[in-house]
Amino acid sequence: MKSPFLPAPDVLVVGGGPAGLAAAIAARRQGLDVTVADHSVPPIDKACGEGIMPDGLAAARELGIRIDDLEGHPFRGIRFCESGLSVDAAFPAGSGLGIRRTVLHRILVDQAAALGVRFAWGTSVTSIGGLATPRWIIGADGGQSRVRQWANLEASTRNSVRFGFRRHYRIAPWSDYMEIHWGTRGQLYITPIDAQELCVVLISSDPHYRLEDALPQFPEVASRLAESTATGRERGGASVTRRLRSVYRGNVALIGDASGSVDAVTGEGLCLLFQQAAALARALVAGDLALYQKEHRRIGWRPAFMGDFMLLLDGRDRFRSRVLRAFAAQPELFREMLAAHVERRTLPVLTNTLALGWSLYRPATIYRAAAKRSGG
Repeated sequence: MKSPFLPAPDVLVVGGGPAGLAAAIAARRQGLDVTVADHSVPPIDKACGEGIMPDGLAAARELGIRIDDLEGHPFRGIRFCESGLSVDAAFPAGSGLGIRRTVLHRILVDQAAALGVRFAWGTSVTSIGGLATPRWIIGADGGQSRVRQWANLEASTRNSVRFGFRRHYRIAPWSDYMEIHWGTRGQLYITPIDAQELCVVLISSDPHYRLEDALPQFPEVASRLAESTATGRERGGASVTRRLRSVYRGNVALIGDASGSVDAVTGEGLCLLFQQAAALARALVAGDLALYQKEHRRIGWRPAFMGDFMLLLDGRDRFRSRVLRAFAAQPELFREMLAAHVERRTLPVLTNTLALGWSLYRPATIYRAAAKRSGG
């Protein structure tokens, strides 16, 4: 391969998506010379829910990344919906932000460039064997990472895959919440991204189950979208849960989906990569990637726990119905679980999981309480 990286950078980031750009920004703020290489050319898109949770926005701010509310559409909390039943909770502090992936990518590219990060767009890095000149090589090239393969970091303790399909609809948001609509075969994620536009994502275990197939199973959503106009084409991708045994070897480290991932149901993908970028930059300056390995595990355990909990509801209709009824009858449980998720609390996660489990053993009580709250 002909090297476009002259002079040789301290850090070569392979992959110019949000993970690679966040890593580049964090490393550059530590005074390191950084080049980002990607075979694509901006703006780079990806099928995703296009929502950033409040903790993700806070993690971005800690990196010095500025994301203005005017670039997207704030949402105040999360709402779970199924068969006429809904439960919601506002975030304990701040708001989330719905923002088109291409808009977010432009923001990150502009801020990285302003810091002096160099770019090699349209450049395929075909191996790392001949790239001894950079002191550090960062694999930020997604779930099918070639850098991960070349560095022999494929070993994992868990792998599972679901499939997502995204489309935008021109319609004013009907809620100031991000909504998750649960169905028998998958979930719909609805995120306001503009005053007149929604992002709708279907995620299921069936790669052939598409939005046009799923919408009739969600009549309330289908009715609302009937008056809208679909904008752009449907985009698809994989939502992978992967836990790697190690995220570094020698002078190579992985970040973002290349370093393992949680299911999209958590909404924490961007928060994770922003936090990983900060931890990685500190390790690079210290010259010890083992520090990054330790922080990577610490950062990831809570989203992994919450993802596992939420995926217990997928495909288990009776169990899911009982859980949602329990949340509707005791909304403080849902509120505290959300707070634990976005504020990194420890005790409420454990105590409220136990409280929810106890509630599920008292279905008659739960149903009566839910009926009383709804006036039934």
